[in-house]
Amino acid sequence: MQTIVYVPLDERPCNYRYPQILASMTDMTLKAPEIGMLGRKKTAANTDAIRDWLPGAVSGADALIVSIDMLVHGGIVPSRLHHTDEAVCKERLAVLAELKRDNPQLRIYGFNLITRVPAYSSSEEEPDYYADYGNEIFTYGWLKDKAEQESLDEEETARLEAVTAAIPEAVLEDFLTRRKTNSFVNAETMKLVRDGIIDYLIVPLDDNSQYGFSPLEQRKLTLLAEELDISDRVMIYPGADEIGCTLFARAFCEAKGYIPKAFVRYSSVHGPFVAPKYEDRSLGESIKYHLTAAGAVSHDNSAGTDFVLMTNSPPVGQKDMAECSTPYSGRNRAYFSETNPKEFVQAIRHYIREGHMVALADVAVSNGSDLPFMKLVARSGLLHDIAAYAAWNTSGNTLGTVISHAIIESYYRGRGDQSAERLNRSRAYYYFRLIEDWGYQALVRKDVIHNELPKLGASYYELTHVQAEVYAVIQRKLEEFVEQYVQESCPGRIRIEDVHLPWSRMFEVGFETVLEQV
Repeated sequence: MQTIVYVPLDERPCNYRYPQILASMTDMTLKAPEIGMLGRKKTAANTDAIRDWLPGAVSGADALIVSIDMLVHGGIVPSRLHHTDEAVCKERLAVLAELKRDNPQLRIYGFNLITRVPAYSSSEEEPDYYADYGNEIFTYGWLKDKAEQESLDEEETARLEAVTAAIPEAVLEDFLTRRKTNSFVNAETMKLVRDGIIDYLIVPLDDNSQYGFSPLEQRKLTLLAEELDISDRVMIYPGADEIGCTLFARAFCEAKGYIPKAFVRYSSVHGPFVAPKYEDRSLGESIKYHLTAAGAVSHDNSAGTDFVLMTNSPPVGQKDMAECSTPYSGRNRAYFSETNPKEFVQAIRHYIREGHMVALADVAVSNGSDLPFMKLVARSGLLHDIAAYAAWNTSGNTLGTVISHAIIESYYRGRGDQSAERLNRSRAYYYFRLIEDWGYQALVRKDVIHNELPKLGASYYELTHVQAEVYAVIQRKLEEFVEQYVQESCPGRIRIEDVHLPWSRMFEVGFETVLEQV
């Protein structure tokens, strides 16, 4: 039995629990630090404790999946807030060389984000000054990068001068200094790939755009990878919180000698060519990155594939792409003319009837399911026949999540594994995704924010004083969602347990899904 040690990006379920759930569907063991060691949101994890924990954890292990942001800075948000000296960062990285020295057969899969630059002003996950200057900092980076790559017109030049004057010098210096340190860590991590310490590295672009600090950093790192002659072992593409799942799928494929073949089918002919919100490249290119990083290969037709990735894709990209919260009537006209959900559902039925395993990537809108489409799927009677699903946050988050699940499920299905326990865990995770991505993100979250929190004297970020009441309301509404849309398609009873809000805000939810056999 293979043993993999996992150091997650942070303590939220998407980073901590999802890879563990995937591992529970396999004959592999995944070991992670106790959650109390991992900090919370802006409070950094105890990096010394994690480094002390690692040698014993990897003793006798086959692989290590490690978030460099966690190892060096104590998590994703602390990586945006730190004032850590480069020498200290390098010292914290040195533990990886020690682990490899003590266990030369240990395969190390690393990931380290290119720090995001949100386009809005909020200090929720950023330094305090981002509440006042966030949009200006984003615009400054966007225009500076565009000026370097192309040229600015007169209006853009004036805008750059205005935002430069608007950002206090100390604020900009702090922001740029931290990015310089994070860039240094990424470069040092790439050198560990060159030295054979890290075997495979993913550098995710967290909430990025066509121009700005993130794409500028991406170009530098791509050139560095070529200079170090490690391009075959480094992937740079949009993503963040799904990478733990992606790298577990890759480690699984390598351990099993499995190269899954996936055929990708889109709901819109424009789908593969549009660039989704929060990303810098076309959806079609991103999907190829996600498949490759997870150990799979894109197949040119459905015949002979291990699974079909049905992609409910947006017909437009970037600013015209809808959010999950966008009223249906407020969507861009292309959603009504340049996508065909009825044909797409018919195609799903066709592939299932032909015996294909179908995974559904629902990325037509951001931050949750495409509600009208998913109601159509439910009414078609196909919910129980779909093998894997995701629709949360960014396109990259969704793709990495659904692809990793599809890879594992396709491996066991292809070998005729009918283990009831394994299948129960896989199906429970599938129903979890429906409840979280469709039920919570597309329906319950908005309902609770607008209709329930005001009754409790609470709001999106201020709810800890009525935490138990909020959790109870969310659980009740999720259970109502299950009864309305999901339970009829499920052969067992679905039970929801341990509902909570990991960061005491309404954005993400945590819970466990138990599938009881009847």
